[in-house]
Amino acid sequence: MKAASRIVAEILEGLRSLVAPGISTFDLDRYAASEADKRHAKCAFRGYHKYPYSLCCSPNDQVVHGMASKSQLKSGDIISLDFGVIYDDFYGDAAVTLPVGIISDKAKRLLAVTEESLYCAIQMAVPGNRLGDISSAVQVYVETRGYSVVRDFVGHGIGRSLHEDPQIPNYGSANKGIKLKSGMVLAIEPMINEKSHEVKVLDDNWTVITCDGGLSAHFEHTIAITDNGPEILTQIS
Repeated sequence: MKAASRIVAEILEGLRSLVAPGISTFDLDRYAASEADKRHAKCAFRGYHKYPYSLCCSPNDQVVHGMASKSQLKSGDIISLDFGVIYDDFYGDAAVTLPVGIISDKAKRLLAVTEESLYCAIQMAVPGNRLGDISSAVQVYVETRGYSVVRDFVGHGIGRSLHEDPQIPNYGSANKGIKLKSGMVLAIEPMINEKSHEVKVLDDNWTVITCDGGLSAHFEHTIAITDNGPEILTQIS
């Protein structure tokens, strides 16, 4: 899983350097697929329940599962990129939300708070804690800063399958849920909206958008729970 997750981290880092005004999400998708091929990894999302792309590209008010297109990104956009691979029969999965050119202060703050909430959650991923401690850490952090937590989509366990138990909501009560144990591997992924938490799925049956048109941000890491604390696998150290 370290190897699979490392590949995801490297490709997301490459995508980070490509995101700029004028590039299309179709180009970003092709880059991710090509880089996975070079590393002898299979793109985890392409073909998953008939999803047609390698990379989920969700700009602005799109929350998750956005489709690649030839429309060009423009300065002021934000773009969420969610990517996963299969390598040697194991999965890695991560997401980032990136600025395109110069973005507004309100967009910068949304990105910062969402990413910070991910690390708050990761800190709770230690043996002896409960799943609700992870969920509560996200919810408390973002709601006290005026944002809302998407409730229709959640994080998940990960391993030999992309989505395994347990489901990991980004809201809930501390000290509730299953007890966390060393050896568990989780994909923790706050999806945070600028305004209401309510979302809807478009007619393509994949793209999820905010109901009120507010911005949405998404950050994700695959992490391992160990006796020495959480280990972030989808991070280039």
